[in-house]
Amino acid sequence: MTANASTETTIAIEGMSCASCVRRVEKAIASVPGVESASVNFATEKASVRFVDKPELANVLSAITKAGYTPRIETSEFDIEGMTCASCVRRVEKALTDVAGVTSASVNLATERATVTRTTDTDIATLEAAITKAGYTVRHPAVREMSDAPPEDHRDAETKKLTRLTILSVVLTLPVFVIEMGSHMVPGMHMWVMQTIGMDHSWQLQFLLTSLVLFGPGLGFFQKGLPNLARLAPDMNSLVVMGASAAWIYSVVATFAPSLMPANAVHVYYEAAAVIVTLVLLGRTLESRAKGKTSQAIKRLIGLSPKTARVIRDGHVTEIEISAVKVGDVIDIRPGEKIPVDGTLIEGQSYVDESMITGEPVPVEKAKGGKITGGTINKSGAFRFEAEKVGADTMLAQIIRMVETAQGSKLPIQGMVDEITAWFVPAVIAAAVVTFTLWILLGPSPALSYALVNAVAVLIIACPCAMGLATPTSIMVGTGRAAELGVLFRKGEALQALKDVKIVAFDKTGTLTKGRPELTDLIVADGFSRRDILAFASSLEARSEHPIAAAIVAAAKSEGAVSVDVTDFKAEPGFGVSGTVSGQTIIIGADRALARSGISVSAFDEDAKRLALAAKTPLYIAVDGKLAALIAVADPIKDSTPEAIKVLHDLGLKVAMITGDNQKTAEAIASQLGIDTVVAEVLPDGKVAAIDDLRKTFGKLAFTGDGINDAPALSAADIGLAVGTGSDIAIESADVVLMSGDLNGVARAIGISHAVIRNIGQNLFWAFGYNVLLIPIAAGALYPVNGTLLSPMFAAVAMGLSSVFVLSNALRLRSFKL
Repeated sequence: MTANASTETTIAIEGMSCASCVRRVEKAIASVPGVESASVNFATEKASVRFVDKPELANVLSAITKAGYTPRIETSEFDIEGMTCASCVRRVEKALTDVAGVTSASVNLATERATVTRTTDTDIATLEAAITKAGYTVRHPAVREMSDAPPEDHRDAETKKLTRLTILSVVLTLPVFVIEMGSHMVPGMHMWVMQTIGMDHSWQLQFLLTSLVLFGPGLGFFQKGLPNLARLAPDMNSLVVMGASAAWIYSVVATFAPSLMPANAVHVYYEAAAVIVTLVLLGRTLESRAKGKTSQAIKRLIGLSPKTARVIRDGHVTEIEISAVKVGDVIDIRPGEKIPVDGTLIEGQSYVDESMITGEPVPVEKAKGGKITGGTINKSGAFRFEAEKVGADTMLAQIIRMVETAQGSKLPIQGMVDEITAWFVPAVIAAAVVTFTLWILLGPSPALSYALVNAVAVLIIACPCAMGLATPTSIMVGTGRAAELGVLFRKGEALQALKDVKIVAFDKTGTLTKGRPELTDLIVADGFSRRDILAFASSLEARSEHPIAAAIVAAAKSEGAVSVDVTDFKAEPGFGVSGTVSGQTIIIGADRALARSGISVSAFDEDAKRLALAAKTPLYIAVDGKLAALIAVADPIKDSTPEAIKVLHDLGLKVAMITGDNQKTAEAIASQLGIDTVVAEVLPDGKVAAIDDLRKTFGKLAFTGDGINDAPALSAADIGLAVGTGSDIAIESADVVLMSGDLNGVARAIGISHAVIRNIGQNLFWAFGYNVLLIPIAAGALYPVNGTLLSPMFAAVAMGLSSVFVLSNALRLRSFKL
């Protein structure tokens, strides 16, 4: 059901529990401008909304959400055949958004994929019907499970088909071109043609061969272009059809009914019609080959997963299809083999090449308990591991989904392109009509011939294809190259936003540092013993999951301190831990934790300052309300951190560190690393406020973190970059994921953002500049100045090369390095 056929839409809603909810939802929907009426059925949990005019569904969904309820929304993807230019993109998007229940539709010409957000009551068949009605073909719903073999690449089949058509077209066009153009360019050839086959037979032969070209290899242009003309929605195919048909029809009249034309206008342009089709086919072939290269990163990722796995079944090693692997299976891996799924190593050890996932070239040692990732390659030893994630749940599958999502997204800059291309083809047709009219009225004799040739040149030289491909091809190649370097853009918009970042803020623990602190110092107050303090500390910290707790527990074990049971355990992020150990109340934490309990830490002031200046984090232990000890913990800096910060400075960016450490320790680390700004003693819930303050001071901000407590900050930043070795929650909150812990990935992400946006700018400059400059030349603007006219054949060459240039320029991103 389309929006122009009905103004009523049904929306499924979650969260309603009583009649009051029904009334509240109805009232919220009715308040939206353009809504005529709203009726909510509590039993079916659905709202029927009638609109006065075209539905503004997004506003209704927003009103439902603000009222405290959840409209059920789904996202579907469709692979579409038949789109050739930016006009096609606009047409498909309009067809989809006109369907009742569709909130948004985004079509990517480079990937030939439509992404549709819709209410759950809008079925797939209705969307497919809308695409078909618009004149395009749904190849299949764009769904792929990693357990399946990679689907046959339709681009390869399309390229082969176009190659065959181009070769046939060249064979048929060559005699026409030689006969007609040779007669003008080769001395004596015109007389030879006249004396051998004669002018009439020559024209009839050209008619036959050109007709075979137009309605043989060129039939596809007519099959797509004419229906779109009939719909008053012309596209690139329509321009080719109009141009080639005009030249062919004019020539047919000159050949078989010359008396209908002025005597001085009886000429044939069969070679123009045939060459136009041939050259456009050649351009499409080159374009298809180049498009195939833009998706090579995805192909390589899919190819990383092996087809089979060697599984232990009934005590024997059995080779099975990867799709048959189940969670809990034990998988046997030999040296040199690809690892099929994700899991945990349970027997043996080896070194695994994880470069295709993380971008890091050095193999990683794996021993019992180590995590194994599908798609990586076992280098040396043999081992067995237990499968934990299979099929679409594997890390490789998630990476592919993220890359595909980013490749299919539209950047804000694309909005301007879409606005222009919406009227581009109709404007070109209007320009051709004006050109024809002006040449008829003002041109020299034979005016009709001049008018035809120049109007056809205008139709053929226009290239909306280049404009439609300028942005998505750069995004495809750029995000694919980023994935190869271990940088995943979860949202394509991050590509554009990262370019404008002025400052990069880092969480400290686990991001700038290794996240594995070590106990370096323990200073005990009078009246307490080192062994007792370690016993108290390890007993309490054993209940905590904080990295500092692990360091204290490890140090206590190494000195033989015995842990005992703890009661009343309490952990407070940003303060520390407390509890009762052997009947005594123990507090371990920052100075603010003890100060809150009225315990002074001044006795250790000098020691705390000294430790902080050495980039160590001082913590205090109190026993029954008395200061008992000062402990210092140091978290080693990651090897990649200094270099990453230097590269960011070289890019002209400021670097900040946000940490819960005390000011002295934080400043010591910042001085050691060359960090510009430090925000210290920040509680987990204060990171968002810290980010807001930094943004006000420096401008657009990117935040890099890895922990659960970094998730709000990652969401609050203009761009959130999650270290992939961190928590799933942090990764889900981020715009960009760094698959390894190497912070050089931050610089790579920003560098590739600059490269992609620069590449898009070059493409758009070429695409728009080409059309703005050459359409007037094709119309004959230079004729009054120096007598220059552009042949339709050269126009066809220029049009084809325009798209090829854009694609070739985008492919340069495959060699990006930082």
